[in-house]
This record gives sequence, structure tokens and C-alpha cells, in this order.
Amino acid sequence: METGIGMFGDLSLDTNGKRKPAAQRLEELMAEIRLADEAGLDVFALGEHHREDYAVSSPEIVLAAAASVTKNIKLASAVTVLSSADPVKVYEDFATVDLLSKGRAEIMAGRGSFIESFPLYGYNLADYDKLFEEKLDLLLKINREETVNWKGTLRAPLVNQQVLPRAYNKQLRVWIAVGGTPESVIRAGRLGLPLIIAIIGGYPRQFKPLVQLYKDEYEKSGHDISKMEIGIHSHSFVAEESQAAADGLYPYYARQMSKIGMERGWPPYSRQQFEAGRTKEGALFVGSPNEIVDKISYMHELFGITRFVAHIDVGGAPHKDLMKTIELYGKEIAPRLKKL
Repeated sequence: METGIGMFGDLSLDTNGKRKPAAQRLEELMAEIRLADEAGLDVFALGEHHREDYAVSSPEIVLAAAASVTKNIKLASAVTVLSSADPVKVYEDFATVDLLSKGRAEIMAGRGSFIESFPLYGYNLADYDKLFEEKLDLLLKINREETVNWKGTLRAPLVNQQVLPRAYNKQLRVWIAVGGTPESVIRAGRLGLPLIIAIIGGYPRQFKPLVQLYKDEYEKSGHDISKMEIGIHSHSFVAEESQAAADGLYPYYARQMSKIGMERGWPPYSRQQFEAGRTKEGALFVGSPNEIVDKISYMHELFGITRFVAHIDVGGAPHKDLMKTIELYGKEIAPRLKKL
């Protein structure tokens, strides 16, 4: 099983309600990615957002910087909001990261959990589904072919257009990232693409039918089942002791989840919800190394996952605590999970 770290570059608020400067958070990110590499983790995944509470709107730029301070870790988006992006530019940017890192770049393509990028880049939300479908088709075609001929309905056609530079190993690894939409899962299975599911609330067991749907479609479409890859991306935090992990994360986590909840009409996030999420059946991977190993092992039993990405900076916990979480994942958690 591959293990990795995921982040959005959250900008925490101080006691005066002032956000951490983006420049400071990006500097911290470089140190965190470097440590994840040195700790022997397999992948670092970075999200794309266009909001005041996140420092990263262009993951590929940050990942390009990370390529210069790392040696082995895979560098991925989590996610690239493909619906509001130009697939040509997405490929060119990630191919450049791939060349800089000598073959370590990956794209996790999804529709995103926020919609700010649609009006920002001039896209109509009424085309939400069609945009993703068409743009994924174009991205995959570019990934296969250097000279592209393509025609859709929501973008100008490409006629004998060469897309350069090419990826280090000719093609980029493209994952489909989903939050629970069956159509996206079926599409990933039909295309034979690896699937990563964001499980950030509720009970992971509820996603079992979705994973089975993917497996059935993958096999039905004639793909080699031995090459199937399934990942989970979930909110996580680790400390030496379970209670220290919970107490260390909760104030930051609750503040951010309550803010997002208020935007979406949900009630404020409570400590009771947080503790329920930390149980074996919950979606929060917050606790001691032993607890996290046991819980990820349980996910492996449920779904047969081949990758787990621990999203650790929700709400912007202190840099030193994020560094400790990365250290514990690399030294204590990942080696035990690889034995699975």
C-alpha cells in the first residue's frame, strides 16, 4: 500500500482574526513536502482552491518548486479542477513538473468540492457535468498523443496541434478523484483509470457499494484487474498520544468546518461530531500511530485500497504539529502499512 500526505495550504486565523500570510504558508509547505520525501512517504498531494482561506490556487507551480527540494516522492494535485481548466495547459504544466522531477508528477482530476473557479474563469455551472466529461476526454487524448485532433462542444477544436513538452515517461499518471458521484466512478472504471475517493465525513463503510461499482465496471470493461488501483483521501492528524492528537487538531478543524458549514447551511461543527469521526467506523483518522495503522488497515479490509492519502492541514494547525504528523506517518505508520 502506498501512503501519502495531502494538503490544501490552509491559512489559519490568529486570535485577532488575521490570516497567516500566504508567503509564510508556502514556505512552510516546502519544508513539509521535503520532510515527507525524507520520511520515505510515497506521494504528496496538493489541492486547488480559489478562496481566501487557502494559499494554493495553482498546485502545479508549488509542485514544480517541490520538485527541486525532493528526490523520490510522487507529486500530485488533489485535485485539479478539470471542469474549469484548459486540458492543454494542464497537460503542459504537469508535463513540466514531470520533467523537473524526472517522472514523479501525477494528476488527480476531479470536479472539486467548491465552485469558485467556474465564475472566476468564465464557465457556466449549467455545464458542470458536460465540462468535466469533455475536458477529461481531451486530457486523456493529449496524454496519449503528441499531435492532437479533437472536437467537442464547449471548447474550440484542435486540428493537428502539437502539445509540448511531453512527460518524462511519455505519459502522465491520471487518477479520477470523486466525492461520491456514481457517474464519475463508472467513468473511471470504464476508462481503466485509478480511482481516489475523498471520504471526509459520515461512515466510510457507506462507500463500499461505490467501490464495488467501480470494480465491476473496471472488470466488465476488460481491464486487467491486477492493475486496478483504489485510493482514499481523508482528514488526518497524528500525535504520540491519542488525546494529544484530538486536542491539538480540534480547534483548527472545528473552525474551518463550521465556516464551510455556514456557507452551505449546515449547523456549527461540534466536538461530539469530531469524536464520532475518530471511532473505528468514522471518517477521521486522528489519533496515535497505533490507532491510525489499525484504522487504515480496516479501510484496506473494506475496500482493498492500494493508496491512502492523509489530508493533515484542515484549518491550519501549527507547522510544528504538521511536521510531527508527517514524521510519525513516515517512521511509524507507513512501514507497518506496507506489509499489507
